[in-house]
Amino acid sequence: MSAADPLLALRGEFPILERCTYLVSNSLGAMPRTVPDRLAEYVDAWAERGVRAWAERWWELPVTVGNEVAPLIGAYPGEVAMVPTVTLAQLAVLSSLAYPAARDTVVMTALDFPSVRYAIDQMAPRLGARVDVVPSDDGITIDIDQLCAAITERTRLVAISHVLFRSASILDVRRICARAHAMGALVSLDGYHAAGVMPVDVRAIGCDFYSAGVLKWLCGGPGGSFLWASPDLPAEIAPALTGWQAHERPFAFADQMTYATGAWRWLGGTPVVPALYANIDGPRIVRRAGIEAVREKSVRQTGMLVSLADARGYAVSAPRDPSERGGTVAFDVPHAAEVARALLARDVVIDYRPGAGIRVAPHFYTSDAEVERVVGEIDDILRTDAWRAFEGVQSTVT
Repeated sequence: MSAADPLLALRGEFPILERCTYLVSNSLGAMPRTVPDRLAEYVDAWAERGVRAWAERWWELPVTVGNEVAPLIGAYPGEVAMVPTVTLAQLAVLSSLAYPAARDTVVMTALDFPSVRYAIDQMAPRLGARVDVVPSDDGITIDIDQLCAAITERTRLVAISHVLFRSASILDVRRICARAHAMGALVSLDGYHAAGVMPVDVRAIGCDFYSAGVLKWLCGGPGGSFLWASPDLPAEIAPALTGWQAHERPFAFADQMTYATGAWRWLGGTPVVPALYANIDGPRIVRRAGIEAVREKSVRQTGMLVSLADARGYAVSAPRDPSERGGTVAFDVPHAAEVARALLARDVVIDYRPGAGIRVAPHFYTSDAEVERVVGEIDDILRTDAWRAFEGVQSTVT
């Protein structure tokens, strides 16, 4: 532990940090040491209690785990529902609204995560909605004036990212929400690249829906996404994409759907219980770290990366203003795809995105020496032509 960096005291919570330089929390956070214990609790409950485990804990888990996340986004207990993916969360929101001809538009951007774009592009026309995509001039940012101008009296829903996945550019979501509400539209934010690495306050932002996941900065795992819906929404707003866990009396097995209130309304079918067990401890550790301290360190270390890249003349695909930059810095280097594979072979874990380059994502458990190491290894790989060993090699780690 460094006296100057008390957050490094938490490194011991993450076993992978003992074996490699882990700089990819924007894609998958490091696993907490206690996750095997949580999964063992699941196994023991199934083995020893069988079907009784549903009544004793499992059925409540989507909201119980949601309560662990809630303080990190400014939500209250009972307001956050755990769902399998953000894509499904955004589709649930999309399906909860009507789209008459006079208000049939969903506004998105060209830099929203493709999975969400794919799903809304496919579903919206089937609901009678049309999608208006605001372009990006530089592939890094979205012009907020242009985005706000796209939100008109015809807009029903603005479904955009809080932080752009490719460049970590932070959108001015308060201004966007204010514009949307002035036009009579609702806002559903995808906060996957915000929650856990920067302070989020859904009420201060003024959004109507906020979805994200514990997979990345919150150090959970796959299958652990979440959705917050404002309790001030009209009661008639309820998802068509639903299931029995969203029913107010699910075990009555009624013929007609009657929606529950709060987070329960946004659940679906039978929950993915093992994933929920794996998702409990990551948010707890981030809360121990303190989200303000996490953000302060992130700003400093991403600033280091920008400076190191600039000194070498690498093209940086991230905002220069730290107030507009999330937790990731992407920079392009010669032969970037091959260099990324060479880094992985050296146990420097990063990822690569076409059009952005090598994405480096330090987190609260990252040391300054590790930030310096990744750039030093890139220098060595390029100087020695070590990247050539990876020409034509395909990788699923992107």
